[in-house]
Amino acid sequence: MISSALRPALILSVLALSLSACSPLTAFASLTPTDRAQQAGAGVAYGVEPRQRLDVYLPPQGPSAAPVAVFFYGGTWENGRRQDYGWVARALAAEGFLTLAPDYRLYPEVTYPTFLEDGALAIAWAVQNAERLGGDPAQIVLIGHSAGAYNAVMLGLSADYLKAAGVDRTRIRAVAGLAGPYDFLPLQGETVRGVFGAANSLADTQPINHVSADAPAAFLATGASDTVVLPRNTEALAAALRAQGVSVETKVYPDLGHAGILLALSRPLRGRAPVLEDMSAFLRQHTQAGETAAASVAARQRP
Repeated sequence: MISSALRPALILSVLALSLSACSPLTAFASLTPTDRAQQAGAGVAYGVEPRQRLDVYLPPQGPSAAPVAVFFYGGTWENGRRQDYGWVARALAAEGFLTLAPDYRLYPEVTYPTFLEDGALAIAWAVQNAERLGGDPAQIVLIGHSAGAYNAVMLGLSADYLKAAGVDRTRIRAVAGLAGPYDFLPLQGETVRGVFGAANSLADTQPINHVSADAPAAFLATGASDTVVLPRNTEALAAALRAQGVSVETKVYPDLGHAGILLALSRPLRGRAPVLEDMSAFLRQHTQAGETAAASVAARQRP
């Protein structure tokens, strides 16, 4: 592990290399310093399929009725593994959340909506197990980046997947989407067409078409320089939610691109934009975090 003084330019170069090769962020995950948190489970099964596994992270002071965060990584629904995002999960745990990082099945093994069904099962596992881990199963937040933001937001907006998994949607107190695609018809790109092209209704695949007045509060953020998932996705979904009276906070961070908004959650690159601070404050505002989250944050900030 390198020191916290690692130059941001080197980190960005490593990430760019891994992204250009369409590979997981293994190099970045192994290089970046991480926040202090307790890993309480690795590769825990939430279903019977090989990729239905999740990792669990506890706040550094230990949870006590802590809000539960479920983080979904991106990768065009084609790439990704939970082990490469432990630094994100640890960052969220250090903010006071009992954090789960699940894998889910990917294209071409599966297509829409199977990965959403997997996500719903992971949330069901959270509901069933949060209390014994010190979390509050009635205070769940869903977080994701890129395709993972699609998953998180779609699961928060459409009650069908959670209902099928036996989860009451009112347990979802808020969602947070970073650089997510929410309104992307017509389908573009071979992979995206492969993932969604066989859907009975393409309109139903779009999160923006599932907006309702009872949707959970939403933190929606994007980088102004994102050319992979254009900021108009964030702007359109935010406008649709506000029109229904849903609590929404939007952030457009200057000079951040598609990967940069995720990297800003890491310890070495938090100076580029306060993504973690802004998102965590919003999520705590919409959960009954009690004193645990505040105590955990205070502990993390102490020398």
